[in-house]
Amino acid sequence: MKVIPVLDILNGVAVHAIKGLRQEYKSLKSVICDSAEPLDVACAFRRLGFSEIYVADLDLITRRKQGNLHAIGRIANETELRLMVDAGVSSIANAKELFRTGASRVIIGTETLSGLSFVEEAVRFFGEEKIVVSVDMKNGRLLCGFDNEGRFEPIDLMNKLRETGLRQVILLDLVRVGSGEGVNKSFLREALNEFDFKVFVGGGVRNIDDLVELKNMGASGVLVASAIHSGAINVADLVAAGLEI
Repeated sequence: MKVIPVLDILNGVAVHAIKGLRQEYKSLKSVICDSAEPLDVACAFRRLGFSEIYVADLDLITRRKQGNLHAIGRIANETELRLMVDAGVSSIANAKELFRTGASRVIIGTETLSGLSFVEEAVRFFGEEKIVVSVDMKNGRLLCGFDNEGRFEPIDLMNKLRETGLRQVILLDLVRVGSGEGVNKSFLREALNEFDFKVFVGGGVRNIDDLVELKNMGASGVLVASAIHSGAINVADLVAAGLEI
């Protein structure tokens, strides 16, 4: 199982995400870096030995005019990190721009998803190794960019996604992000039992014990931010536990 640090960018700086309350996000304070500049934080992850990070451009996700593609491009060019990028992609043209910027994999978040046909189109155009869908939730309830009207629960949506040819998903509960409340393991267990997706998990990881449990459950990867920045998780413990970084 791979541990992937998260870099959330809002208003041009790295921020500490807490429970999806974006209007309350503050500049990042971390034991691994004394700067909130996105490139500096990414370089800190690289120095620690991580090979891949997840980058969320919260300005583009929330449809602000000014995004952070320049900063993301610098990270790709200057760190040699692989980048999973969520920037509110809603078209093939948007995805192409992210790949040109330096993304290794493009995230399509259900929060901004215009329709399931776009997932199928993106997988067909770029290939199943390049596209990941983030099943965005709040307290287990699906966040959906198109008119859902309560038709889809997260597990229902995953059934639909399976029909598109998709092979990689992130299960992300925003309310658990930065909360220290732990991952929703019951939903993860259900998803792993039901589907053959490569499953990444985000939101709520507290410590190395959580990561070992998620590995034993069969998760392919875990997105981690707060526990790294607080020092609750360190690289030596990850390596000792046999986790990939």
